[in-house]
Amino acid sequence: MQVTETLSEGLRRELKITVPAADLDADVEGRLDELRKTVTMKGFRRGKVPLSIVRRHYQPRVLGEVLQQTIETHSREVLEQRELRPAMQPEIEITAYDEGKDLEFTMGMEVLPDIELGDFSDLTVTRLKAEASDDAVEEALGRLAEAEKRFEAVETPRPAQEGDQIVVDIAVEVDGEPAPERSGTDVPLELDAEALMPEMTEQLVGARAGEEREVTITPPEPDQEAGEQDEAAATAEATVFKVTVKEVQERLPVAVDDAFAERRGAENLDGLRGVVREQIQSEYEHVSQARLKRSLLDVLDERYKFDVPPGMVEREFDAVWQQIENDAKRAEADIATVLDQPEDEAREEFRKIAERRVRLGLLIAEIGGNNDIAVEQEDLLRAAMMSARGHPEPQRLLEFYRSQPDALERFRPTVFEDKVIAFLSELATVSDEMVDVETLLRDPDDDEKPSKSEAADGGDEEAAEAGEGESTAQDQSG
Repeated sequence: MQVTETLSEGLRRELKITVPAADLDADVEGRLDELRKTVTMKGFRRGKVPLSIVRRHYQPRVLGEVLQQTIETHSREVLEQRELRPAMQPEIEITAYDEGKDLEFTMGMEVLPDIELGDFSDLTVTRLKAEASDDAVEEALGRLAEAEKRFEAVETPRPAQEGDQIVVDIAVEVDGEPAPERSGTDVPLELDAEALMPEMTEQLVGARAGEEREVTITPPEPDQEAGEQDEAAATAEATVFKVTVKEVQERLPVAVDDAFAERRGAENLDGLRGVVREQIQSEYEHVSQARLKRSLLDVLDERYKFDVPPGMVEREFDAVWQQIENDAKRAEADIATVLDQPEDEAREEFRKIAERRVRLGLLIAEIGGNNDIAVEQEDLLRAAMMSARGHPEPQRLLEFYRSQPDALERFRPTVFEDKVIAFLSELATVSDEMVDVETLLRDPDDDEKPSKSEAADGGDEEAAEAGEGESTAQDQSG
């Protein structure tokens, strides 16, 4: 094998690789001889087919396999011998080959930059912290009380009004045919336009106990300019609800007292206050850690300046810009309107964001690799448990992750970055600063357009908190 470097410019490398014809012929003959021992043909016993006949039938296929394997093997050897680290999959092109002649192919790539990490002990960052105040606790208790809805029958008979709950028997008909699976008895209906279909609330307000009403829900008129999506709406039938009102109930005021606390699982009101305070403080700590992570990333971005592979930047930018285009499409607006700036200016700014994310990702990967920081299965399960807390069926989600280990891989980039940040936090000088809640919760990018941060993070919750370069870091860390 002969290797010639034809280009070395910045992070771009191009190599020409020549494989002697004799090596290829030997590999082809060896593969054909292996086939001869196992192939079966009419008129010959297994393993007794003459090599000439095997060659006539199988040489084209074997030659293709040998060429592919030769290119893969020699490319890998060249990368190892020259200690090249491709940023992405190398580009391979066969430039010369005829049967019986040498194989020539080129391998082009962008390589990862060499990063001098140095010492991290002089890193200095500030961690913002806030305490859960009594007012914050009382406001949270008030929200809990507002969310608790308890009803009892009205003492003096009166018509139902919005905000009430009525207990009804419902018989449902669709296109004149009974729909028993949608019908029911003693069904509680809250007359709230946001909790119930607005048309249902509108037609049941004013009903009294013992009254029967027929509520008709008519599908909306299809949009003439819409496509297939509204064709189904055009053929949808009206649904009729035959409602018998059995009781009108009014909402009870909720007092924030010991009884309320007991309904929430606490021993008394002071106990509930303590639980709420801990929850609020936990949320503040979560935000504080995310802000610390962002601060460390900002410091790293200022300290380390090195060239990044243009192809990686372009890939990151394309992903970000695709999200922006999707947002604009959903909003039925052009990009300039969504971002409140000319598109060419937005492209330039987002390209800078993409470059920052790639640089930080490469840096995080280098730090993690140099310090043997690895993501274990337990780390992924822990991240899955945290994610499941906000899920409507957390136990079911966790069971899914346990039964499908590959699904846990979605957490790997974030977990890897967090472990590197935790490692840096131990080495850096971190000073705590007590601030008010508004300061703690303020977006660090408030001086910029909020949409930039959101689009750059692609809507990912972990990235939105502070993260950049997660996918790039994991690409390089494995």
